Amino acid sequence: MAEEDKLVEEQKQETDLEVKPETQEMSLSEEKPVKKIIEPEEKIPQSNKKIAVILVRGLVKVKKTVKDTLAMLRLTRKNHCVVIDNNPVNMGMIKKAKDYITWGEIDSETYTELINKRGQSYEGPETCSKGKIKYNKFFVHEGKKLKKYFRLNPPKKGFGRKGIKIPFKVGGGLGYRGEKINELIKNML
Repeated sequence: MAEEDKLVEEQKQETDLEVKPETQEMSLSEEKPVKKIIEPEEKIPQSNKKIAVILVRGLVKVKKTVKDTLAMLRLTRKNHCVVIDNNPVNMGMIKKAKDYITWGEIDSETYTELINKRGQSYEGPETCSKGKIKYNKFFVHEGKKLKKYFRLNPPKKGFGRKGIKIPFKVGGGLGYRGEKINELIKNML
């Protein structure tokens, strides 16, 4: 019995240890392995704010999976914008199409200006002729049915100093912009 108790205690101690993501690399000058901690990718803060997503690049020679993801986001043409909720499903789609879009948190002032200037009314059917299928192609704002995407002009001062193939952090036009998406949208109205 004493031996079984010792084995059970050893197993508990092994499971209580925290495992950190590490890799071991062999150094050429030493024989001991060097531990290198891998840090997770930069995380975008999750909040209750809405996210504005703008398609910056065209869809020629794009992989089918990325093109399908952009279609699910309702981004079918260059300079189209959608406003979506900030949740893990949408963030996964955004990360998949990050090389073709720019996004950030939109404030309420810019959102109402976007709806007033670029909101197109939806005039199609709400349901099928039999009433069994409801179409999800519009949203209601102040009693008006509007399309879920906005067609914008090209920005007055351009997307970024280095062009549309470079990330925003480096001076280009792609990727996460944060609050600066509001300035871009105002330049595109």
